[in-house]
Parts: sequence; structure tokens; C-alpha cells
Amino acid sequence: MRLRISNGRVIDPANNVDSIQDIYIVDGRIIALGTSPDGFMPDEDIDASDNIVCPGFVDLRAHFREPGQEHKATIASESRAASRSGITTLCCPPDTDPVIDTPAVANLIQRRADETGKVRIMPLGALTQRLEGQQISEMKALKDAGCVGVSNAMRPMSNLISVRRAMEYAATHDLTIFLHADDPSLSNNGCVHEGAVGTRLGLPGIPEAAETVAVAGSLALIEQTGVRAHFCMVSTARAVQMISRAQFDGLPISADVSAHHLHLTEIDILDFDSMCHVRPPLRTQRDRDGLRHGLARATLAAICSDHQPHEPDAKLAPFSATATGISGLETLLPLSLRLVDDGFMTLPDVIARLTYMPARVLGIDAGTLSPESSADICIFDPQEYWTLTSQNILSHGHNTPFMDWELKGQVKHTLFGGKVVYSTK
Repeated sequence: MRLRISNGRVIDPANNVDSIQDIYIVDGRIIALGTSPDGFMPDEDIDASDNIVCPGFVDLRAHFREPGQEHKATIASESRAASRSGITTLCCPPDTDPVIDTPAVANLIQRRADETGKVRIMPLGALTQRLEGQQISEMKALKDAGCVGVSNAMRPMSNLISVRRAMEYAATHDLTIFLHADDPSLSNNGCVHEGAVGTRLGLPGIPEAAETVAVAGSLALIEQTGVRAHFCMVSTARAVQMISRAQFDGLPISADVSAHHLHLTEIDILDFDSMCHVRPPLRTQRDRDGLRHGLARATLAAICSDHQPHEPDAKLAPFSATATGISGLETLLPLSLRLVDDGFMTLPDVIARLTYMPARVLGIDAGTLSPESSADICIFDPQEYWTLTSQNILSHGHNTPFMDWELKGQVKHTLFGGKVVYSTK
């Protein structure tokens, strides 16, 4: 199969490419940009005039609910939603049922993704057996099974000595440890940010210190053990400052932020909107601005969707009793593009946080348009407005506070391995 993508504005931040040129694809791989190879005759031509052509997006956190919670969503359903969103590679946390603490579960998830033929799923292995925070998992076997890192998801560790031993073991096998900075004793079953809004609503709060204390402790252990670490879904400006300082001091760390934390704040829950019940909680406007600045400075390397689809009933209880999480795949691109319109970042910088920078966190060859790389490509119109509705959302989870919002930035085509897996035409 020979394919040409013509007349698009090609943006490939990994190679400092930003110009109008053609892309040539043969047998699922990019063979050239710009000048046509000798004798090249395309079987198909995609006209990308007035569109952006960039690498397929890499999402560092997406829950597929399979295995174990197929009533919420499946790998097949969420793969369709991902391809509609220009996402070609996703990272899956280990808190499935059963937990990804054996090669068999990791292989199952990757095999199901291969069967869809739409996305690549890179699983994280469990840091401890059954995520119970005590016995270290068989990390070497998980790595051999395709796990790109290890994590204990949102489950607490039993004690700091267990954290240290797990970090040492992960460092031995050159595995990145994915951390969720949350001190459970300070979070204390809270459900919103501890502040004026939470107090007014009478909801138990989670203080900023729950995150910053956990970040401080993790940084001390990272320095002690030398493990490579990634902080998932940072939510406070103070934590961004601490991570920035540690990076300046040379610690091997990175961090990401969810798209919804870049736009929503604690004020959005004023009417007890359970769609805004997330973990970590929505913070203050000052925190939101601190996250944006941290992203612009590259302290935060990536924007993730933190996609968590739920069945309708999961969001119908009183606020504190509802399930946490947002269905975020289909709003990842438009919410990221808002940072350009708001003047915080340039378009190439935003695309960098969605492509090669998260791929670098995972240590995989993705997120670029380099010759000989897999033709994982997103083509989108940055100026087209559209509205996310219950009729056009592809994810099984309709739990999003952005339902019926007018969004800007519409994916036109998604290619995975040179195959068109989504098209509006």
C-alpha cells in the first residue's frame, strides 16, 4: 500500500519540522517527507490542505476497563474513541481486574488491542502483587511481557520501606516507576480540594499538602535509589515547583498533567456537579495557572486524558459517593489546543506534549514522523468548531463535564501503521 498525504502543514516537534509538505508512506512506514521518492505512485492520496499533519498522539493514562469492568467499556469501544481523537498509542494503568501483575494479563491486553487494529496499548505492570502495597511484583517478567513501567496506581503502599525496596528493584531492571503523589492519611477520604468551595458545600477536602508531602517523600527516595520516576497527574502549583527544582538538581524524573486540570477549577463543582468529581481533585485557579506555566516550561512533559469511562449510574449518587473520573479521550486535542488560543503555548509546543515527549517518558519509538518510523499520523483541522454530544461521542463512557461544549479542533483522519483507522469522509 502506497499512500501520499499532500498539502498539509506538517508539524513534527521531535525533528523541528513545521512546514507545508507531503508525506510518503509505503507498507505502513514513512519513507520520505517533502520530495517524492523516485518512481513513487500512490495507491491513495489524502488531501490535507488547511489541516495540520502531525504524529499520532501518545496518551500516558487511559483506563480501558477490560479485563474486569466490561460493563463500563471495552478495549474495542475505547479504541474507536481513541482513533477518532487522533490517539495511536495509549498507556494503561495496572488496576484492572485481575491486576496486571502477571505476564498473562499484560499479554491479554496487548492481544485485544492488536485485534482492534486501531491503537497500540502499552501496559504498566503492578509495582506490588495485587496492588496491595506489600510484596514486590515480578518486574522482570512484566517487562519481558511488554510493560513499559510499573505503578501501584492510586493504591497506597503499606510503608516507606516497601516503597524504597520497590524503587531499588525497579532501578535494577531499568524500569520507570509511575507515581501518584497522594498521602492517604492527609487525603483522608476527601473528595474535593480543601478550600473555600469545599467548605461552603460541606464536602470533605483533600489539602494541597496531601500531594506535596508525597512528592517530597518520593523525591528523597528517588535520590536515594537512583530510580527513573514519572509523576502522574500533578494537580498543584507547589508540586510543579518542587519537581522543577528536582529536575534542575539532576534527578531522573518527569511529570504530566491531565487535560481537565488545565481548564477546570474547584469552582466548577459549585452545583455539586459529579462530572467534576476527579482524583486528584480540581484545585484553585492559582494551581491551574501554575500547571499551565509548568507545561509551557516543559517541567510537565505531557498532557494526558486520564480517561476513565463509567456507566451512567456511577455518577448519579450524592457527590462524595459517585465514582471519580472523566471520559477524556475525545476532548484531549481540543482542550490542549485551547492553550494556544489562551496564549500559553505555541501549536508545535502543544503537539510536542502530545507526541514525542510522552513517548520519551515511556521509552518507546513513537510520536515522530522520522523516515522509517511507523506511519502513526493524525490529521486535524485546528479551526473547525464542533460540539461533543451524547449522540456523537464514541466512548462508552459519557461522563464528561464537557458534554455540549463548543470545542475547536476536529480530527479528520487517523492513520495507524499506515492504515486509515478513522476518517470523517
